[in-house]
Amino acid sequence: MWMYDLAREQAPTLSHLRRIFQLTRGAGYTHIGLYLEHRFAYPSAPWAHGARCLTPEMVRTLRAEFPDLQVVPFLNLLGHFEGMFQTERGKRFAEERMKGLQACPSNPEFVELATRLLDDALAVFDSEIIHIGGDETYQLGRCPRCAEVVANAPEGSDGKALLYGNHFRPLAERVLNAGRRPAVWADVFDDHPSALEIFPPSTLLFDWRYFSGPRETSAKLRQKGFDVVSCPAIQTYNALWMHLPQSERNVNDHARDAAEVGARGVCVTTWECGLMGAYDTLFPALRACGRILQEGPGDGAFLEAYGEEGADYREWAELLGCRLQECGGIFAHGTRRSSLKCRLLLLRNPFLAWFFHADELCGEVGTKALDVLEKAANVAPNEASRNVALFGISAVEFVRFAESAAQSYAKGDANFAVSRLAMARQVFDDLGQIARETHERIGGSLADIERCRLSREHVDRVIRRIRQYGSGQLGYVPAFEVITHPEFVPHDQACWWRVNQWAEL
Repeated sequence: MWMYDLAREQAPTLSHLRRIFQLTRGAGYTHIGLYLEHRFAYPSAPWAHGARCLTPEMVRTLRAEFPDLQVVPFLNLLGHFEGMFQTERGKRFAEERMKGLQACPSNPEFVELATRLLDDALAVFDSEIIHIGGDETYQLGRCPRCAEVVANAPEGSDGKALLYGNHFRPLAERVLNAGRRPAVWADVFDDHPSALEIFPPSTLLFDWRYFSGPRETSAKLRQKGFDVVSCPAIQTYNALWMHLPQSERNVNDHARDAAEVGARGVCVTTWECGLMGAYDTLFPALRACGRILQEGPGDGAFLEAYGEEGADYREWAELLGCRLQECGGIFAHGTRRSSLKCRLLLLRNPFLAWFFHADELCGEVGTKALDVLEKAANVAPNEASRNVALFGISAVEFVRFAESAAQSYAKGDANFAVSRLAMARQVFDDLGQIARETHERIGGSLADIERCRLSREHVDRVIRRIRQYGSGQLGYVPAFEVITHPEFVPHDQACWWRVNQWAEL
């Protein structure tokens, strides 16, 4: 099985999904997982999904056209409920107001909603496995009602484990009563192993480990009598494109460990092709994963799969997947979400990328990266791969334009600073076009289009501010870090909006 992450802003048409399902079948997978969160039109919660999401009609059409594939829904019935509780109708379900990712398991309205969402999935999807979520529930026990449940747990018991298990057991039993098999993510059992005692023993545990093999953790779960599915990741969320060798190693480790511990299977996860990602650039890697799962671990499968698409595609993949991380700094392999992508686009203030990364991107790291990125753009065999490289080039160039503007501004040359920022503005016009092309080509993020627009508007705003205040018209010259900040207020020289951070949500 491989899992397609719809929840990170993907907006595929039926035509896009047919391509993805054809890839799945051609690569030898028997199952495709659809990770939903708020990107599925649940019939009983019409307020909970956004535009151009997956619909029940699309699922039924695909099942009819691909009867040999099991289409497994991945629901989110506690953690990662943020897409729903950030709506006006859904905000009452959050464990904490405007904070975190988790709904409240002590809220009877949420429990009722979770049951309705599960019933919707059971009615639409005919797969043997129904995945009901359960990962990253770090907020267990935070709200007053949940805290009381934890505090009143019997002596010697784990109150959070009881809170978690008592929420999911009725849902798992509902799946069983429908003649299906419930599945949950297994990470919570690392810290709260006693929660396993509450689950039906036929529950399938998805053991995700993205930076190691699952041998030890899966063996413990197997000893408790549960079947497991090993879950590696193609590492895109922590890279400008993908960390290719680490992704291949993770899939190999899981395939090997799954065989050794007697796992039920392997589910290759793909996360977060928002923030200028493009799912179609991952298709060869997904075919390589299918080969590994069928034939066993082996080195070089990923690059070989890109090479089957042509020598240029292999060279492009090696440049962006291997050589780029060797430039170090912000491009090196890490375990956290790409800070360059987040700081450039996610927070509506692209100057954060300059603030945190100017030294390295204007220095040797940036020069090496540009060399790799420009070579990748030149050999890219198609629009999708070329645009990934152009995004990287644009990110580095924006930081360099901003640094040049900052230096000119510091010297009192506001006019030259404005001219450099005018060039930086064009970066987001270009990225906006890339985001539109990705959306049209493979159902990519609509939010990315808006992020590029908002970033360009903020650069325009900064240009206007520098023209108005950059030559001392206020009686002082605001620092470049201040005048580029979204919260800048003229005459608030002390930046009280920054000093009094207690006022922030």
